[in-house]
Amino acid sequence: MPRILDPNDKYFIDNPARVKAIQAGMQKRGIDVYLGSRIRTMSFVLDTFCPWRSYLIIPSEGQPTYFTFVVDALRVGDETWLDSDHVRAYGPMGGMDQVSAITDFIKDELGINKGRLGYEDGISTYTAEGNLSHWEYTRFKEALPGFEWINSHDIIDALSLIKDKGTIERFRTASIIVDEGHKAARAALENGGYKGMTETVIAGIAALAMRRAGSVSEWNFAGLNEISSGYRTGLGACTPPTTKEIKAGEPLMLDFHAMFQLALGDHSHNYLIGPATKRQRWHGDNFVAIIQTVLNNYRAGTTPGTLAAIMMEFAESRGCGDFIQPACEHGIGLFGDEWRIGAIVNSDLPYWTDQDHKYQENEMVVCAMQYAAPEENIGFRYENDIVIVKDGCEILSKYPLGIEEIS
Repeated sequence: MPRILDPNDKYFIDNPARVKAIQAGMQKRGIDVYLGSRIRTMSFVLDTFCPWRSYLIIPSEGQPTYFTFVVDALRVGDETWLDSDHVRAYGPMGGMDQVSAITDFIKDELGINKGRLGYEDGISTYTAEGNLSHWEYTRFKEALPGFEWINSHDIIDALSLIKDKGTIERFRTASIIVDEGHKAARAALENGGYKGMTETVIAGIAALAMRRAGSVSEWNFAGLNEISSGYRTGLGACTPPTTKEIKAGEPLMLDFHAMFQLALGDHSHNYLIGPATKRQRWHGDNFVAIIQTVLNNYRAGTTPGTLAAIMMEFAESRGCGDFIQPACEHGIGLFGDEWRIGAIVNSDLPYWTDQDHKYQENEMVVCAMQYAAPEENIGFRYENDIVIVKDGCEILSKYPLGIEEIS
């Protein structure tokens, strides 16, 4: 049976109100029916984990109807707030494939045979975005010849930009869970515990601690919990763990991820496995100072471009500008909403973050910075969910900032 929404729950999200807000946006654009396909759209509306290829049909009035692969329909129906009549399956049978099932639903059950149809298209550096593929767009358009197709993802992008109280509470909890992973990893590494330990093992130790604390997924598409040690720390911002052993005299980066009620905890912490050299310590001190400078400058009204300029100017003043990548955040929301900042598509660089986007109160980003000196076999990463407030930011992971030396 569907989940009953409880306004007294600290993690409550008013999903029916979200649907009405989407429908109000549709009305302003003259859109008669909306065909959602992105993961972030499913998370925003259904408030449940939707990993299979899915579609959400939102009429101009009334409840939306969700279509997913037959293997997962019953589970989603049990976890979402929509009733069973609005959670449906498609499959490889005559008349039940996704194109047939959805177009028949629009024409026969909704009674819409022509008009304006909103859909989701675009591009992202995030592989699993979920925009309609060329094949899907072509087949759906052939089956719905009476419709004008309007790319309308910005309706949901705009509505999901400012986080409500329940969403922020979920992110706070997800971040506390990530901290448990870091505590477990630190305990396992100290007093020589790192000896003989591989990147995959430390990733598993943290994953178990986070699962015990309530995480349901390591969620990240770039390798779940990302770990890098030694020369691998200088390779950039995507480091799925390997069987490389953690060794003395090398840097170590731990980037842990937890998911709680679709909120995505994300925090990176860095170490120097002793004995550390003065040059390694210089790099580490540079990075910590850069992080603190950026965090000190977040507030409502500032922009990604302003923060990047502050970061680069400060890095140059310390003589390490060549080692810092020129960006300091990426967007974040419920599962599937993980990259672009803002809701407006910049015409100069479509689907990249608008550097002039002005942050608002209760907007969220992941403060994300990468320091890399590959010629010296060293690098560091920092990620942390933050909430923008009027005069600063709320840093959600409370794990202490610093680059410790472990012996």
